[in-house]
Amino acid sequence: MFNAFRTTVLLAALTALFMVVGYFIGGASGMMIAFAFALVTNLFGYWNSDKLVLRMQNAVPVERSRVPELYNMVDILSRKAGIPTPKVYVIQSEQPNAFATGRNPQNAAVAVSAGLLKHLETREVAAVVAHELAHIRSRDTLTMTITATFAGAISALAQFGLFFGGGNNRDNPLGGIGTLLMVFLAPVAAMLVQMAVSRTREYEADRDGAEISGDPLALASALQKIATLAGRQVNVAAERNPAMAHMYIINPLSGQRMDNLFATHPDTGNRIEALRRLAAEMRVDDKGRRPQPRPAPVSTGRDIGGGWRVPTVGRTDEDGGQRGPWG
Repeated sequence: MFNAFRTTVLLAALTALFMVVGYFIGGASGMMIAFAFALVTNLFGYWNSDKLVLRMQNAVPVERSRVPELYNMVDILSRKAGIPTPKVYVIQSEQPNAFATGRNPQNAAVAVSAGLLKHLETREVAAVVAHELAHIRSRDTLTMTITATFAGAISALAQFGLFFGGGNNRDNPLGGIGTLLMVFLAPVAAMLVQMAVSRTREYEADRDGAEISGDPLALASALQKIATLAGRQVNVAAERNPAMAHMYIINPLSGQRMDNLFATHPDTGNRIEALRRLAAEMRVDDKGRRPQPRPAPVSTGRDIGGGWRVPTVGRTDEDGGQRGPWG
């Protein structure tokens, strides 16, 4: 209920911002045109923005036969989260990262990058997937996806007004100055709305995801690796569409590392510390194990914590080879 209310308030705020931009570009008529555009954007955002986001972020659907371990992981964690199994996508990027999208748990998708599967261990990949499933379960994905669509549209509207000389409209209260202000301030205002929603949501998804996977320290380790490696690999699709950066588990853009007003995500160190405190509360060690005795496992797969298992593919850590089924 709270997330539905939050989404409604967010859409109202973005629609109002849309109308303000239209007013400063084209006066009263511009405001009405912007309002109509906002209604269309709302409808499109609700039904189709997830597909647009996936396409713009170079995410492609993959068959179960290509990555069976990932599919099994998503299936098992989805059951633990109590939601339908989402569609699985792989982002064509060497930067390790992930995001979720979709208007509700029945129409959702999880996208992980090729770099994530390459660089993270099985437990860490599972923890990241659980984090994204937490977003889906709490219906954050609708808020995230529509916000990204609106932010991009607001920037486009401001640029459109400048290109077509909106400042010459005599209904515009500030003339050309108003148009120039909107070109620079409208994207910033949209970004601040994204920031306000994004940062608290990530803390909530960290905690909920850690409880789903049962392995808070695996998520802490994954966040540390992703944050470190993301700074060395450029996510071209994210750089081209920065309005969508807040959807990722770690900011995919360069130059955003501080936990301040302009950060798309909380400081990674703060998130890791919160997960360590959660692990102490749950009495889970750095292998995802609890101190009480457990029956000997029947499967020969690798224990990644939280009561579910993923088959080991290739060599294991002990023989000096792969650390997980993807590298």
